[in-house]
Amino acid sequence: MTQKIFGITGWKNSGKTTLAECVVRELTKRGYKISTIKHAHHSFDIDTVGTDSYRHRQAGAAEVAIVSFNRWALMHELRDAQEPALEEIVSRMAPCDLILVEGYKNDKHPKIEVRRKDSPTQIPLNAEQYSIVAIATDEGLRDQSVPVLDLNNIAAVSDFVENYCGLKN
Repeated sequence: MTQKIFGITGWKNSGKTTLAECVVRELTKRGYKISTIKHAHHSFDIDTVGTDSYRHRQAGAAEVAIVSFNRWALMHELRDAQEPALEEIVSRMAPCDLILVEGYKNDKHPKIEVRRKDSPTQIPLNAEQYSIVAIATDEGLRDQSVPVLDLNNIAAVSDFVENYCGLKN
């Protein structure tokens, strides 16, 4: 089964995470199984110093799985390897109705660009270059090459994603 992928992108502090969270909540409420992938441009750690899993990673384990009665996580240490492509991460995920991707601006999957009138970076992303299929904004944009959605109307943004991706419940 080929996973359906749709993205939310934009410049730093434009509201990507907030929109992603709201769309996931709305689509989940509509009965869809949604998974997410978040791209980080910085180092991060989901483990804390001193835990057993942290100690396993520090000892040199390539992958560490943590499993409990309510969740599991798999951490993969890249060491000196290259960051994996989005497609590789998608291939490791369980089947779902939609994978919502935050970031990955340069990848070719369809995306909504988040723009805020008070955002520190006002440079619009090139719709064609970045595979932008809509803009979600809090300002009245006109004459755009793609549909403009009200950033504060989560139902309408979710309707767009649902229709664009051909989700059927």
